[in-house]
Order: sequence, then structure tokens, then C-alpha cells
Amino acid sequence: MNTTLKMILNAYLQFLIRSISIALLFGVLIFANGFAQNFFSSQSFVAENYQLKPAFDNSESLQTEFPDPKKVLRRSLILPGWGQVTNKQIWKVPIVYGVIGGLTYYSIYLNNRYGDYRAAYYNLNPQSPDDNKFGPTPGYIPQDANLEALRETRNNFRNRRDLVFVFIGLSYALNAIDAYVFAHLRSFDVSDDLSMNIRMKPVMIAASKSSPTPSILLSINF
Repeated sequence: MNTTLKMILNAYLQFLIRSISIALLFGVLIFANGFAQNFFSSQSFVAENYQLKPAFDNSESLQTEFPDPKKVLRRSLILPGWGQVTNKQIWKVPIVYGVIGGLTYYSIYLNNRYGDYRAAYYNLNPQSPDDNKFGPTPGYIPQDANLEALRETRNNFRNRRDLVFVFIGLSYALNAIDAYVFAHLRSFDVSDDLSMNIRMKPVMIAASKSSPTPSILLSINF
């Protein structure tokens, strides 16, 4: 197995690990959003004996609070982070642009390096015409460099650049998926009424009119 193939396999393995990590991260974010919504819901701060008023009185306010997921998806595809703003998750916008911007900057760096080594391999190859087709040889590359080493380095930078392009596409897609999924989850009822509550309390059961029997009442609410 040559060096280039090993580097490609290692890069592919890193790609799988990062993809799984990103998927797990979004799963944790979705879970945290649901937990935060449950924690800060009005039912957590109102006594049990008070009657809660409806949170939404009309369809217009409902639409404002819960935007259309398809609309959120379109906005995320048009401009990364727009869907998160629509979902009132502005704190996610720096993360989106940090990931996409960082990968874009890295891809530009790799592409420049690829261009330098491509020019050096072409210019220093005795079988190529001396016309600087891809530009002059950069000064940091020695004129007596081994052609095979130049070719492997050139291919390495090209493969890494292409993988970063894939990461940019995945980040762009995950940005849209995150906004779309959260737009769906926002309308889910995550109040305490959905959780299972077990209550036990002592009661007196009238086994007969003259002698009630102490007992324990067990109630389970789903």
C-alpha cells in the first residue's frame, strides 16, 4: 500500500469520525433545546392550583411562534444561519459561520499549496515545456526536489482540498437540517403532562360503615 493510498484512507476515516461527531452534536443540541423549552415553560413557574391561560389565542400568533419548517429550510438553503434566526436560535449562527468559514479558509490554503506544487512539478519535469504553464516555481520549493516527492505532495494537497469541499457541503446541509428539524420539534408538547408521574398517598377506605381501613393510594399518570 503506497503512501498516497494510506493518506486517502486516513482522510476518509477522519471524515467518517467527524461526520458521526457532527451528527451526535446535533442530536445533543436538539435534546438540549427540548429540555430548555420544558424547563422554562410557564408550567414550571405556576402553582398547580392556578389555571393556565392558552399560550396562543389565534392562528397568527401560532404561526409566529412556530414557523413553517419548509420556509425555514428554504431560508437555510438560501443563506446559512437564516433558518436558525427564524427559529430564534441566534446563538447558533456564529457556530454555523465558524465551521463553514473555517473550512472555506482551509480549502483556500490547500488549493494554493496544490497550485504551488503543481507548478513546481510541471516546471521541474524535464519532459514538460519550459513555459511556466501553471506559474513560476515558488521559492520555498527547492529546484532540485525529487519529482516523485513533488507529485505525491501535489496529489496529497489536492485530495485533502477535495475532502474539505465535501466537509463544506456537509456543513451547509447540516445547517439546513438542524433548522428544519428544530422547526418541527418546536411545536411538540414537552410539558410535564407528557411525563410519567407516580404518586403515593395514605387514604382511608371504608371497608364498613363503622371501621374504615387505612390504605395507600397509588396513581400513575402518563
